[in-house]
Amino acid sequence: MKPVALPDKVAIVAACALLALLAGCNGKVAPAEPAPTVLVATPRVQQVMDWDDYAGRFEAVDSVEVRPRVSGLLQSVHFRDGQDVRKGQLLFVIDPRPFAAQLALSKAQLARAQAAQANAEAAFKRGASLIETHVISQSDLDTLTAARLQAAAEVAAAQANVDANALSLEFTRVVAPIGGHISSHRLAEGNLVQAGATLLTTIVTLDPIRFVFDAPESALLKYKREKNGSSLGNAVDIRLQDETDYRWKGRIEFVDNALDAGSGTIRARALVGNRTGFLTPGMFGHMRRFATHASEAMLIPDESVVNDQTRQIAYVVGNDGIVAQRTIEVGRLIDDMRVVRAGLAPTDRVIISGVQRARPGRKVNAQPGQMSAFPSGVSRGENARLEMPSGGGPSAP
Repeated sequence: MKPVALPDKVAIVAACALLALLAGCNGKVAPAEPAPTVLVATPRVQQVMDWDDYAGRFEAVDSVEVRPRVSGLLQSVHFRDGQDVRKGQLLFVIDPRPFAAQLALSKAQLARAQAAQANAEAAFKRGASLIETHVISQSDLDTLTAARLQAAAEVAAAQANVDANALSLEFTRVVAPIGGHISSHRLAEGNLVQAGATLLTTIVTLDPIRFVFDAPESALLKYKREKNGSSLGNAVDIRLQDETDYRWKGRIEFVDNALDAGSGTIRARALVGNRTGFLTPGMFGHMRRFATHASEAMLIPDESVVNDQTRQIAYVVGNDGIVAQRTIEVGRLIDDMRVVRAGLAPTDRVIISGVQRARPGRKVNAQPGQMSAFPSGVSRGENARLEMPSGGGPSAP
């Protein structure tokens, strides 16, 4: 008796699939997913006073490292750490006794040189009177003349030594070279200090204070054209890290003479009033600089701007209802409306609600909306529902 051949595995799988297909023909086909509803509107075009934002740090206009000009023993400190000092105020005293003794010695040497000069002058006068009677020779008179000149030179050298030692004695009193806010004293009394090397303290000025920042080449060109070739005198507003308002006011006072070849930026600084002394060198801040003239700009709701890694995009809907994306360059925020500097056309229908349901190349049910800022007290989602026209399909979430 011959064994019956078992059916092939592939044939079994195909038969099962055919049975499933026949069974499905008797059932209902699942309905296609409806196109999502979104609100669209063309960008709002209006005159906008735009600004540029920069980050930077505050620096003192003047900063001085106080170092001794003579070496010696630090005798006393005459200020409180962190106080405001005036120019010429006494800060430190270095033991003056060695310098006073050196000054006294130099004065004695000056007196001896002056006595020698007086003797040489007298000898010269006697010789000048005797040369006429031929009591002394011309050679002897020349010797007396040279001695007279040498004595005068020795007096001048001794006087210079006195002046130098008087300065050294004066330098034992270390005074403030500028007025400003002083740091702490780095050394206590009794320490030895080295002339020109030992740092005693530092002094910085606080009012006014500088804000230093780096601007791109494009900003430099714009500023120069606005100011007819000069980028100075532009008013700026600055806020600190924990502030929301730009409460600090200043003006650009300096722009460097060359761009940095590596970064393509140029160093600039603004002068800011700091009467209360609140601003401190080293503080970080954000600065904005307004354009001198308003320009026409397009605005869209900030929620319509989608951050896609390193770029910003907006979704637009064509006449066929298909979603497309536009890479845009954005500017500042004005009442929840974002300035669009480039990337959109005034006729583009931008999705202003339902952005999360939009996908490039996908068809949507586009309903007209109103391109306006969100009213205070109404959330973005609530605002989208308020702007949805009646009878225009299901409301956006």
